[in-house]
Amino acid sequence: MMRESVFENAILGDACCSDTIGATDREWIKRAVSLIEADFHRSADTHLLKFPIASLPGIDIYLKDESTHPTGSLKHRLARSLFLYGLCNGKIGPETLIVEASSGSTAISEAYFARLLGLELVAVVPESTSPAKIAEIEHFGGRCEFAPGSAIYDHAEAIARAHGGYYMDQFTFAERATDWRGNNNIAKSLFQQMDREPNPAPSWIVVGAGTGGTSATIGRFIRYRPEQYGNTQLCVADPEGSVFFNGFEEPGSVPPECGPSRLEGVGRPRLEPSFIPSVVDRMIRVSDAASIATTHWLSQKLGRRVGGSTGLNMFATLALAEEMVANGQSGSLVTLICDSGARYDSTIFNHDWLKAEGIDLSPVLRFLGRYD
Repeated sequence: MMRESVFENAILGDACCSDTIGATDREWIKRAVSLIEADFHRSADTHLLKFPIASLPGIDIYLKDESTHPTGSLKHRLARSLFLYGLCNGKIGPETLIVEASSGSTAISEAYFARLLGLELVAVVPESTSPAKIAEIEHFGGRCEFAPGSAIYDHAEAIARAHGGYYMDQFTFAERATDWRGNNNIAKSLFQQMDREPNPAPSWIVVGAGTGGTSATIGRFIRYRPEQYGNTQLCVADPEGSVFFNGFEEPGSVPPECGPSRLEGVGRPRLEPSFIPSVVDRMIRVSDAASIATTHWLSQKLGRRVGGSTGLNMFATLALAEEMVANGQSGSLVTLICDSGARYDSTIFNHDWLKAEGIDLSPVLRFLGRYD
């Protein structure tokens, strides 16, 4: 029997997939991936800053400054990963409309990459998003649509469906789009930069949670390298009103949805799919007054403004450092500068906004004076 006839008899069907990008666009995808990789190679890693506090003996605190990315925040890493994920899964082609639900920072970074690839982007953001973030999204060529905080997901998905676009869905895909085993993710970068420090394996790494992707990446990497970082613990700081703390405190429960966080970029009204409680060792819920006061204090110490999520991280870091000192422990703690405070001139750095929100910073600022 001829080989041709064997194939003819054995192959019962032959079809091409119709719901992903076609083979004719493979060359474009190849070029798009190359453009993103070239952009990465033009960018230096973010700095790890030592932040000494004399009143915490035996404790070394470090700040990884993610505000120095080309788009000004930690979300630059996520946006790059989400675009590569969409491209390599055949979901993004040369004419694809990119749609995202975001509190602002991820949309800024995604607008940057969309422009790099010549694609249109629509960002669905909460009505409370700061004007500075909206301006940055538009600066990179994105277009904003507004919705109530808990409605941004459905609104974004509806736009993508109506226009044949691709909904990036950072809240679902953040934890899987990032290669947590290495490949220049934030965990690998952080630990490499700590390598020559007196206490290279941190006792604690402290992060906030927006999508949950950063905590998932770091928590998994710690477990992936137990011989080096087995004693490092991960703490997630959560602002008041967020459901992440409830989901961590009662695993398997579905906390009721709540209103939007006053700290843009962290805390969520619902338990996001990318938040993986099982890789988190501890959570600390911090009041907005404490987070914002710490943001003001840290901005003064650094000589430049940082965002509210950084103040949240820092307050939780100080709490853990005090606990270590009280227990006679020494070691290092690492947290993140997530973005610049320039994006929040109309909110957390605005006296009228603070007054309208009923937030008094003075008690916490007096407390933080012990670290001056």
